[in-house]
Amino acid sequence: MKKPSFENIANIFLKNFFQGLVIIGPIGLTIFVIWYVVSAIDNLVPSLAKQIPGLVFVSIILFTAILGYLGNKFVVGRFFFDTMDSLLEKTPGVKHIYTPTKDVMSSFVGDKKKFNDPVWVKTNENPEIWRIGFLTQKEMSDVDKHNYVAVYLPHSYAISGWVIVTEEKNIKPVVGMNAASAMKFAVSGGVAGFNSADDTNIFKAAE
Repeated sequence: MKKPSFENIANIFLKNFFQGLVIIGPIGLTIFVIWYVVSAIDNLVPSLAKQIPGLVFVSIILFTAILGYLGNKFVVGRFFFDTMDSLLEKTPGVKHIYTPTKDVMSSFVGDKKKFNDPVWVKTNENPEIWRIGFLTQKEMSDVDKHNYVAVYLPHSYAISGWVIVTEEKNIKPVVGMNAASAMKFAVSGGVAGFNSADDTNIFKAAE
């Protein structure tokens, strides 16, 4: 039997080491991010955090949920929050911080989510190239762009993206993926797959 060489042993070790990283990396990163967020919020009240770790975090989560419930279910709560919203949007200086922040957050969560209409976008004619994006404005005539639409194109492996304005004829609806699957597909660089039993339907929209 041939005695394994140092190089073979090293290759086997490295292969198993990297395989272990693939397994433990996502778990470790997830735990670290959760720990970091909880610790950062707990440190808002350091004295209480030292006595009962996690209490500040849980309290803020519950408080936020209660505010959301009061703002949606009760007229008084809705009136109060609408008044605050109107005041902040009209306050000089403050409105430049509040309004963009509100628009960005409401685009991802809440009842007015904007990234819920995935589309294929033709970004090049020859060779023909299609990218996946999210239709954010179906009408651009207010800025003298008739028959044009605005589409948000997320970057892969990032939380950033960019907006393009293109003619309506250059977009087609995504078939076979919901908004969440489309976002995962785009952000993962296509590695996440389609999450659909019939993947062929995805490409029919781009034909």
